[in-house]
Amino acid sequence: MIQTEQALRLTIFVGADDRWHHKPLHHEIVRRAREAGLAGATVLHGSEGYGRSAMIHTTRLLSLTEDLPLIVIIVDGVDRVRGFLPQLDDLVTEGMVLLDEVEVVRYPRKPTE
Repeated sequence: MIQTEQALRLTIFVGADDRWHHKPLHHEIVRRAREAGLAGATVLHGSEGYGRSAMIHTTRLLSLTEDLPLIVIIVDGVDRVRGFLPQLDDLVTEGMVLLDEVEVVRYPRKPTE
């Protein structure tokens, strides 16, 4: 039987060149989300984008920059996601964070044949 529940989606926009103690920032965000016991985290690599600076970051040849956009997505219960936000205060010095109320549809695991 399919189950649905309310949750919060945390979307964190950072650059591929963003660092935390000389390591990629997105690695640290995912590590901390796992340590916090959040349901899961996914990192998506963008091929092109721009932010506040209006400088276009792209994978196209002859581009002047390679600091491609990254998106870290975490979905969990409202209290758990909001409890994780202070972790981002320590990590994200430039970027944007979105919070969206979402409805999660869970499909039961099918027995293996």
